Parts: sequence; structure tokens; C-alpha cells
Amino acid sequence: MARSRIVMKFGGTSVADVERIKSVARRVKREVDAGHEVAVVVSAMSGVTNQLVAWTSEIARLHDAREYDVVVATGEQVTTGLTALALQELGISARSWLGWQIPIHTDDAHGKARIERIDTEELERRFAQGQVAVVAGFQGLGPDNRVTTLGRGGSDTSAVALAAALKADRCDIFTDVDGVYTTDPRIVAKARKLDKIAYEEMLEFASQGAKVLQIRSVEMAMKHRVRLQVLSSFEDKPGTLVVDEDEIVEQEVVTGVAYSRDEAKVTLMRVPDRPGVAASIFGPLADANINVDMIVQNTSESGQFTDLTFTVTKADLERTKKVLEDRRVALGYHALDADSNVVKVSVIGLGMRSHAGVAQRMFKALAEKGINIQVISTSEIKVSVLVAEEYTELAVRALHTAYGLDAA
Repeated sequence: MARSRIVMKFGGTSVADVERIKSVARRVKREVDAGHEVAVVVSAMSGVTNQLVAWTSEIARLHDAREYDVVVATGEQVTTGLTALALQELGISARSWLGWQIPIHTDDAHGKARIERIDTEELERRFAQGQVAVVAGFQGLGPDNRVTTLGRGGSDTSAVALAAALKADRCDIFTDVDGVYTTDPRIVAKARKLDKIAYEEMLEFASQGAKVLQIRSVEMAMKHRVRLQVLSSFEDKPGTLVVDEDEIVEQEVVTGVAYSRDEAKVTLMRVPDRPGVAASIFGPLADANINVDMIVQNTSESGQFTDLTFTVTKADLERTKKVLEDRRVALGYHALDADSNVVKVSVIGLGMRSHAGVAQRMFKALAEKGINIQVISTSEIKVSVLVAEEYTELAVRALHTAYGLDAA
């Protein structure tokens, strides 16, 4: 039988303490004993990265992103070494690899760097010797030889990029959930686990707030056609496969409901209504690596002024305000209003392409619950609305029921 090559990625809860790391090692040993070549990618222990981020912010709120990366990358160094040791204790040849040792080359966007290429020659040579590679997720090496990090959830991206570079047969993402559900089962008890989900749908789920997989990892899996499997670290049962659309036989109109509490709404009031004003607002934000999501421009007031509303992540809110306030005179807006007590709720499904009335059903379900919609955005396979954060659970439950997603 031909040897399969598998990348196994373990998240923070899977490596939360020494006992769990030993459990991870036993799981890896099973694949090695079955004759597979294995690369393991690990996150930092759960809670560790948050602590490192908090310390950084305590010292410098608007910090040097390069030094921020030096600090927050250390969490993965610990788990990488411990996992390699745990495997060695089970009699398996294994060694740890940090991002700069492979190296995993990235651009210089510190804090959210993008992987450009991975040198796999040495890993390939070690595979041939039967060695397991234990790789630090989340880390990379920038063009100036500085440590970079890939953004929150970046270990998923590390794993998929490694699977693509190594031409792995499969990339298994082990997490604290046992697959991808129609929505968050902590909010909706009747949420159902999906056996398969298309890359495009998973991409929308990830970008609309589902914390199962990081968005860039799904983008990369889709681009390189890496077969992904999301499964539980704690239960030995099949997970959810993320695959090509043509592998999914029965297409529901709506596959699931996602939500993101990580939103902040910014409104610029009485912006001069002239050509180029949007570019002069969003250009500097893009230059500052601030990602803008939903955008709404209100009807112009007597052709002179307009209000412009958009969303950014909560983490980017302070920097967004600073960038815009520094340019207040040039932009000519009257006032800036920021609101972080909002949530984005989305319905997602490839079946929307061929069904009318999906958005209308969403608006009706929310109206019946007395939930006011602040901003709307749509794409071919999703409809998103921004509502007050206090309505999160009510909105998710109402929509899950409205689209017939509740388990019988």
C-alpha cells in the first residue's frame, strides 16, 4: 500500500496541558504505525496567546508590530518542543521545527503576515528517514529576517500551506468541536453536524465569524485543492470534510447561519459628497492593513454631504479612528461615530444561487422578533446583516428555524 502523507493540526484546547499533549502524541503514533508520513502543526496552549497579547498591550497600546510578533510567537515554541518530546517518549523519531527553521517565508505584514513559500527539502529528507516533523503553527519568517505571525487562528493556515507544499493527501484539523455545524450548537441545541461542506461555503462561514477554521486557511485549501477534515481532538469519530462543490450531492438552499461578535461599526457624518471621497477614506485604511467589511453610503443630502458607514474588526477600531482623525481636515467630515456593540449575522448556502426570496425570508424572520437591521450586505451565496449585539442569540435561533435547519 502506498504511504499517505498527512498533516495533522492541533489547536490550543488540544494542547492545553501536558496530559492533552501526551494524548495528541498517541493520536499521531496511530497514523505513524499505520505507515503514514506525518507532519504535526501545533498552536499555543489555550489562553497563552491571549496572555502574551495582553502583556504587549499593557506595555504599548499602539505597539511596534515586529516586537509584538516576537512576543506572541513564543506560545507555539513551547508546544512544539513538548509535542516532539511526547512523541519521542512513545518511541517515535520526531523533532520540532520553528517557522524560521524550515523556513516558512512570509511577507512583512507583521501580525497578519501572508505565507509566500515554504522550503520543504529538509522536511522531505526527514520523512524519508521516518521522522515526524512537529511544526510551530502561526509563525513565519519575514523578508527582513524577522519573526512574523499569521494572525489569530493562523495555525490553520500554517497547516494547510504545509499540506499544499508537501502535496499531502489530507490535512486534518483537530479542534474542540467534532465538525462543522449548521450554526453554533452552544446557541442552537438543534444545530446539525455537516458530513461535507463546499470550500466556498466554508469560506463564507469562516469570514462571517464561524471560529472553526481561519478564513485564509480555507482560501488556501480551495486554491490548492487540499482536502480538509475538521474533527474532534477528544472524540474518536468522523468529522466534516471540506471539499469541492461537485462532491456534495444534495444542496440545501441555506447550509447554515454564522455570526461574528468581532465587529465594530464606524460612521463618518456629513462627508463631502464628491468623486474620490471614498478612495480618500478607504485608501489610508488599506495602507494601514485595516480590513473594511460592510460599507453603506446614505443618500446624499442636497447633493453636498453624505453619511458613510462601514465595519472593521474590534481589534482595528482604535487604529481606524486614529487614521481617520489624523486626516479629518483633508476628508472634511463633520463627526465620527463608533459603535462596538454590534454583531454580524449571516445566512450562507450555495443553494441561494438558484433560489429566490432567501433575503426576504431573513428580513421577515428578524422583523417578527423585533430586531432592527442596521446594515445589509450580500454576495452570491450569503446575506449578512448587522444588528445590536444584545440580539445575537435571538437572531441566530430565529434564522436557523426559518430556513428549516433545526434537527428533527
